[in-house]
Amino acid sequence: MIAGIGVDAVRIDRLQTSLARPAFVQKVFGPQERALLEDTAPSRRAERAAGCWAAKEAFLKAAGRGIGGFALAEIQVLRRPSGAPYYQLSGGAQAWAEENRLLLHLSISHDGGMAIAFAVAETV
Repeated sequence: MIAGIGVDAVRIDRLQTSLARPAFVQKVFGPQERALLEDTAPSRRAERAAGCWAAKEAFLKAAGRGIGGFALAEIQVLRRPSGAPYYQLSGGAQAWAEENRLLLHLSISHDGGMAIAFAVAETV
């Protein structure tokens, strides 16, 4: 059964500016995300970061919470070997998902200077 859905869109150029601030990167991105961003070509780093940001906000909307519902770094957006995105949660976000027995689905797309993410929380 669907427990929640969320969608968010972010301008990629907005993240380009934010990535220049180390405090922002530390606060928003978990350790595995930071490594993924470092391994991304500089020309695509802001695009990837914008997709991660949109995915975090989509997750918070699917959870029925806003910014501040969980620490953003607890909601990591990683990639499978196929390139498909997925959530890796920790801390309060992980406890909430486990308590509610949720399976999370994520889709991210980029076009026209925007990144968009769609999240579905499914009860298992």
